Amino acid sequence: MKIKNLLTITLVMTFGLILGQSGKSEKWSIEKAEKWYAQYKWINGADFIPSNAINQLEMWQEDTFDPETIERELGYAQGIGMNVMRVYLHSLVYKQDPKGFKKRIDQYLDISDSKGIKTMFVFFDDVWGKEPKIGKQPEPITGTHNSGWMQDPGDPASKNVANFPFLETYVKDILTTFKDDDRVLLWDLYNEPGNTGKINDSMPLLKAVFSWAREVNPSQPLSAGIWSWGLVDLNAFQALNSDIITYHHYGDTEDHKLIIQLLRTHGRPMICTEYMARTRNSRFSNIMPMLKEENIGAINWGLVKGKTNTIYQWNTPIESGEEPVEWFHDVFRKDGTPYRQDEVDLIKKLNGVD
Repeated sequence: MKIKNLLTITLVMTFGLILGQSGKSEKWSIEKAEKWYAQYKWINGADFIPSNAINQLEMWQEDTFDPETIERELGYAQGIGMNVMRVYLHSLVYKQDPKGFKKRIDQYLDISDSKGIKTMFVFFDDVWGKEPKIGKQPEPITGTHNSGWMQDPGDPASKNVANFPFLETYVKDILTTFKDDDRVLLWDLYNEPGNTGKINDSMPLLKAVFSWAREVNPSQPLSAGIWSWGLVDLNAFQALNSDIITYHHYGDTEDHKLIIQLLRTHGRPMICTEYMARTRNSRFSNIMPMLKEENIGAINWGLVKGKTNTIYQWNTPIESGEEPVEWFHDVFRKDGTPYRQDEVDLIKKLNGVD
């Protein structure tokens, strides 16, 4: 991702640091954030959805929730030393069956914990499909990246304040249930607010979800990752209200280092919660060692090739469905065979796995 206006970004981040030091805030102190981060060995892992789910709904609905596949595929991550997965929830699954959804979340956490892997849960999301619906999900569009991924709660649903009371109930119930659960690493409250053309229309829900979460006051930190450097208002709010700074970056090493320098102005531990797009020169070979050297958590998009079709690039479908010469995301095939042996060897080396 190229930086178009470095001066603007620098001013926003500097201004944010000043406010964070002098303004009243409910977020964790820098000292508390550093103490939390220091208790873990280097955080690294992937954004996870099982290979047989096209989206968050198919992952979590009772009829298609698949503990067997989840256990097998988290085992692949365990085998290369990954210690965290970033996992998306969905409010419609909760709306259909609150108790069942929480039971399945608990079951997922048991599986993950048995593999030595902690979980970073994501609540809301502004990416891709605007009208999520409960029930049977669409089949993948051949050769098309993430053709069935769904926003949460959707568009215009996310802008309609009449939906906020239910969403508040959902967020607070999930947080209250798991607020002291050491299987949960961090709560990622809103993925890429402002995406899919929403821009500042996402601000009311973003502000609301932070407020709801602070009322619950979980033992785990709260965050919402910065992802688009032109969204000045959203970026400032996210950075000023996150206990741990999280961000996305799919560009090369040079651009990525600039972003790290800017985000360090907040003086907080950092986790890159999305990276690794091979055709954009964001690779394990160049980005992951850099993040470890900088003591920044590293969570790449995608673990196992599956129904999300994230081996294909954004907006560049291959209609024949032929496998691209170079995968965009993902690490393993369904049978656990690595896409590239040199990559998993590097990940294992960085994690001290024999």
